[in-house]
Amino acid sequence: MMDTLRELLSNHVLWVALAASAIAQTLKLLLDIAKHRKLNFRVLVETGGMPSSHSALVTALATSVGLQRGWNSVEFAIALVFAFIVMYDAAGVRQAAGKQARILNQIVEEFFQEGHELAEARLKELLGHTPIQVIAGSALGVAIAWVAT
Repeated sequence: MMDTLRELLSNHVLWVALAASAIAQTLKLLLDIAKHRKLNFRVLVETGGMPSSHSALVTALATSVGLQRGWNSVEFAIALVFAFIVMYDAAGVRQAAGKQARILNQIVEEFFQEGHELAEARLKELLGHTPIQVIAGSALGVAIAWVAT
């Protein structure tokens, strides 16, 4: 049991990926402070925003695997395909869901202007990332992996 924990704690690839995500989240908080001139810790747990911490995490993971195991390894191929799926989801599927939520919220607002009451809260509209946020997160993840490995 202790050997397993020791191995997990010494997994450099894991720590590089987690560090990339944490750095991206910290940057997201700092950018939000610069934009709104106030501290909003919710930014750390909300989806969306610049840069994409999901993209930073998976690209740091794939890059670290590539650097350690080789660019032609099965492990790198798996990590890279995983990274593409996560980034596609962040910029594509979740972005589309956010647009749908925005439209549904607008429909509900217009419908309930006549005095009706709604028992449910508004849908969260910021679910995904713009392509620029994904690219920025990816570049951050690759850079962190190269520096750390």
